[in-house]
Amino acid sequence: MAKDASNKRLGKGLAALIGDMDRSPAPPAVAVDDPDLSALVKYDRSVPIEQVTNNANNPRRQFRVSELEELANSIAEHGIVQPILVRPKGQNRYEVIAGERRWRAAQKAGLHEVPVVIRDVDDREALELAIIENVQRSDLNPIEEALGYQQLIDDHKYKQADLGKVIGKSRSHVANTLRLLKLPVNVRSMLSEGSLSSGHARALITLDNPESLAKRVVAEGLSVRETEMLAARGDIDSDSKQKPKPVKDADTRALESSISDALGMKVSITHRPNGKGRLMIDYKSLEQLDSLAERLKK
Repeated sequence: MAKDASNKRLGKGLAALIGDMDRSPAPPAVAVDDPDLSALVKYDRSVPIEQVTNNANNPRRQFRVSELEELANSIAEHGIVQPILVRPKGQNRYEVIAGERRWRAAQKAGLHEVPVVIRDVDDREALELAIIENVQRSDLNPIEEALGYQQLIDDHKYKQADLGKVIGKSRSHVANTLRLLKLPVNVRSMLSEGSLSSGHARALITLDNPESLAKRVVAEGLSVRETEMLAARGDIDSDSKQKPKPVKDADTRALESSISDALGMKVSITHRPNGKGRLMIDYKSLEQLDSLAERLKK
């Protein structure tokens, strides 16, 4: 597609994009079978579902089984409300550009044909459309969205600002989304699964060990604000007891033992690098505490 034609599509929705890409008059539109929706949705034609294949470059990778089942039940009862956008892929073969979830659910519902809008677009335009539709419908998790942006940058030499215009997002949104790919694989998995939000993930990016705080965020259900505060302080561990305890030298242990024997109570001594420290005495009853207080007074 020419550059000026691409610019005309900036910021538009998927329906407008489909209209802008017409290269020749479309076949007569046929309304969907649902009478309540026949005036709302038009499509080019219906094609046998076995002639449609998925797109390996679809930015959406995860399809929840429960959601597919719900959609399949709806399709079995009402049909496909929104047609699947496809492109020709050989003779009587089509590849999904946008609507793979509907295509998968239609298979589950046992449909023999699916309504499609056919557009002859190249790989770049197909990926653009797939990202635009999924982002507008909030179907992509943050990592899928970031991988889609990165693919457009790597394969089609997009600049972040230009990419933002094409998909209708700000440059800062594109940049912040791409930064998520710097996170370790385990943290990215938490983000893909929904255990972490994008806000949580952005707070973790600058840490040397973001996985530790990510696990704490999930375990304790921390808010984005709480995560930001902990990341700023470098407070990663959820419990000081989990931190390795310093090994006490022989002299300290001997002194603890000597005082414990003299008092009849457990004693713990902690030295700090600055020469200061802490003496902790455990008592088992108020009587022991009173006895200690009397001895100290003397």
